Amino acid sequence: MIYKFTIISEEVEGFVRDIQIDSESTFLALHNSILASVDYSQVSNASFYICDQYWDKENEVLLQEIDSNPEFDTWLMEDTTLDHFLEEERQRIIHIFDLENERGFHIELTEIIPGESLDEDKCTRSKGEAPLQFLDEDEVVVQENTVDLDEDFYGSVDFDLEDIAPFEGIEEENDPL
Repeated sequence: MIYKFTIISEEVEGFVRDIQIDSESTFLALHNSILASVDYSQVSNASFYICDQYWDKENEVLLQEIDSNPEFDTWLMEDTTLDHFLEEERQRIIHIFDLENERGFHIELTEIIPGESLDEDKCTRSKGEAPLQFLDEDEVVVQENTVDLDEDFYGSVDFDLEDIAPFEGIEEENDPL
């Protein structure tokens, strides 16, 4: 089978890439195809997230193993085929190419072509300029805090930050030495 993926970026309006790749190819092959389609250099770490229809992340496929905790399943791009997670049209994945700033592409499996195969993946549509691969320091994306830090966060409406004694060895600003 051939998978056709449509790739967009939330950073750049009008950016679209379509990539066709064999369903038995690995996530590493898709990763390399995406980088080639946007003329990015190789990165030391990246990941794919298999998402639900609302783009909520469910499973992660890593470029390299970060944690070898046996309690959690770890999928690596070089060992995991696309058809392991992707079986039907409209499935969604996110490709994070900049882990530090959590920047990536939104990807949808837009078409499955049964009965055919590809020896080599190919970019079939390239529209618009890709976002910069690396941000300048002044362009770094600051992630918005989505945790509600109201008084209930601390477990009590009676919580008062002033009630906490300073750590031993740390002088308060008003204390003379």
